[in-house]
Amino acid sequence: MKEFALLFRAPGVNNNNVSSGEMKAIEKKWMDWAGGIAAQGKLVSNGQRLSQEGKVLKPGGVITDGPFVEIRERLGGFMIIRANDIDEATTLAHGCPALEYGGNVEIRPLYGN
Repeated sequence: MKEFALLFRAPGVNNNNVSSGEMKAIEKKWMDWAGGIAAQGKLVSNGQRLSQEGKVLKPGGVITDGPFVEIRERLGGFMIIRANDIDEATTLAHGCPALEYGGNVEIRPLYGN
């Protein structure tokens, strides 16, 4: 089996624009979905949720704040899964809660597989 990164991008869903009850429901959906992948023995790493703050280092030592307001989708987190091929990895990505609120999942094979 090979390993794949699932990169989660979503437009503006964060603690600032949803109620605590809605956030708990969203978190439960994520836990249930990841738990289903784990139950199949295909979850390598639950990854991490990423903070909204950050910096970007560009060539020449230029540093800018990020993420940027003009970016419509921001990288919100990732997980590592195990699958036979990219088609199976894509199938496992179905059901990702990010898809319910306008986000997407990028499926990328890891080198060395």
